[in-house]
Amino acid sequence: MTTTTATPTPVTSAPGTVTTWNIDPAHSVAEFKVRHMMISNVKGKFSSLSGALHLDETNYAHSTVEVSIPAASLTTGDDQRDTHLKSADFLDLEKFPTLTFKSTSIESTGGGNYDVIGDLTIHGVTKSVTLAIEDVSEPSKDPWGNHRLGLSGSTRINRKDFGIAWNSPLETGGLLVGEEVAISLDVEFIKA
Repeated sequence: MTTTTATPTPVTSAPGTVTTWNIDPAHSVAEFKVRHMMISNVKGKFSSLSGALHLDETNYAHSTVEVSIPAASLTTGDDQRDTHLKSADFLDLEKFPTLTFKSTSIESTGGGNYDVIGDLTIHGVTKSVTLAIEDVSEPSKDPWGNHRLGLSGSTRINRKDFGIAWNSPLETGGLLVGEEVAISLDVEFIKA
């Protein structure tokens, strides 16, 4: 039995073309980590991302992106912790079932890297954040005829800025849950 690995074929478009690329939820994830008891990090992730990239193929900095993340998709590997994070103490899933991001501007930082500035809404609060995007791939055609594009990104937020202030003091000083949250994204898009 012989197997072959297909190499993606580069995709080209006419200059000035703006195309729509939808998030492929099967190949996209938003992850986070936060300090626990001031001694280690707890990591979690959201799946089932949806949204679209409106890509200006001659100048990526003229593109826009919108992302929607269902809060119910949160998982940290511990059912009790997940239930608490989805409760009114944290994300308040009943009132705020979706986290969203909508770009307001994109700036090239050299090579295939960009700063994507936009409005992040968590827990019903919207704040401007900057996502440092790296490794933006060239558009490629997969073995099944789909045109794909991928990227990775990261940012840091203070959860209290989004109205998520629950905590518990520790006997030894400090707090149970850190305020700074590191967010990382790995997203794959399919051309519409």
